[in-house]
Amino acid sequence: MSENKIFLHSCCGPCTMYPLEALRQEGFAVQGYFYNPNIHPYREFKARLDSYRQMAAVQDLPVQVEEDYGLAVFLEELQDKDLGVYQAKSAERCQTCYRLRLEKAAQACRQAGLKVFSTTLLVSPYQQHEMIKEAGRQAAAAAGVTFLYRDFRPGFRQGQQKARALNLYMQGYCGCVFSEYERYGSKA
Repeated sequence: MSENKIFLHSCCGPCTMYPLEALRQEGFAVQGYFYNPNIHPYREFKARLDSYRQMAAVQDLPVQVEEDYGLAVFLEELQDKDLGVYQAKSAERCQTCYRLRLEKAAQACRQAGLKVFSTTLLVSPYQQHEMIKEAGRQAAAAAGVTFLYRDFRPGFRQGQQKARALNLYMQGYCGCVFSEYERYGSKA
């Protein structure tokens, strides 16, 4: 049986562990892709990128990496939205973040000559799955590729354990300045 190819957008190394395993078990040849303009601050971006590369080397995962620190892109997209300062659970903020990443992933998938893509965002129980699914479908339609939805959440803890065993950097928040504040900032 010839393997199907899939382009996998990854938010980080630890969250890639389980989806990579599951997709390979389904018979997919996986091509990794790192694009995350939401991550703040730069040191966090660099730590996640380094961890992603470490995971890819250990897992023998070919990857394409967008190395530019794209925070300005993310913030420009939010500029026209009246979100208030440090609005913690903004549906518009998260929707914008998912859309940006999945649109770029769908375009990169097409440019790589692949027809199907997915995302490791679907492994986290902390993410908004319906929003991710819709953003993925819209991005796929615009780019002329297919978005593969899988609920990877049942394997979240398993993937995290494997990442710890590999001594991968484990982040404490989703990635953007707003989620960092939500996790570590004052609630007062």
